[in-house]
Amino acid sequence: MGWAWTLGLVVIKPLLLLTTKRRWIDGEKIPATGGALVVANHISEVDPLIVAHIVWDHGRIPRYLAKAGLFKNKFLGFFLRSAGQIPVERATKNAAGAFDAAVAGVRAGKCLVVYPEGTLTRDPDLWPMVGKSGAARIALETGAPVVPLGQWGAQALLAPYAKKPSLFPRKLITMKVGDPVDLADLTGDTSPAAVTEATARIMAAVTSLVEEVRGETAPPERFNPRTAGVKEFGNPHKDGRKGRHQ
Repeated sequence: MGWAWTLGLVVIKPLLLLTTKRRWIDGEKIPATGGALVVANHISEVDPLIVAHIVWDHGRIPRYLAKAGLFKNKFLGFFLRSAGQIPVERATKNAAGAFDAAVAGVRAGKCLVVYPEGTLTRDPDLWPMVGKSGAARIALETGAPVVPLGQWGAQALLAPYAKKPSLFPRKLITMKVGDPVDLADLTGDTSPAAVTEATARIMAAVTSLVEEVRGETAPPERFNPRTAGVKEFGNPHKDGRKGRHQ
């Protein structure tokens, strides 16, 4: 497990227990052994810790594809690498190295957590937006099961791009794990068409779970930052406009 995970369990897990209430559904669907991908919607900077919590409590050590900027801090970068996390330089040719590392990790039997949206959702109401191809490409290359996870509640603890968390009262976090996404007919086919179809199936599975935990219906068309003229990475409201994230 290593010192980094030991430190996380001693420091971070008690903080999560103190500030959150957990409603976890079907966590046993996370594969107990073997290489696997857990794909989740991304609604708060804090939700990677909470997703790690549910994965850990169901017997796996989660590995993340994390944005490379986090590794630039000397201590944080050392901690993340020691915990087995994989830096990704998003939207650059260097992202290929992260893909190779992710494939190697899954083939070595690790449980990899991937946010298929690639960043915090830009959807005004925090629904899953259009997906990137990374999770699909890893799945088609390895044949590993892709387990969808839909979550809601982390945004109440820390709103997207907020400076301060809202720690009390304790926030209810709901997470539901689904059955593996059926990609059997596409496995081994890494053509653009296959990757596009696999990405669509992954996002559909995640969105369906988010609908269940929210008790609402998602918009018929997923939000696309490119067509909406919204920055894909970084704080999209840094120009001073107030977003509608709640």
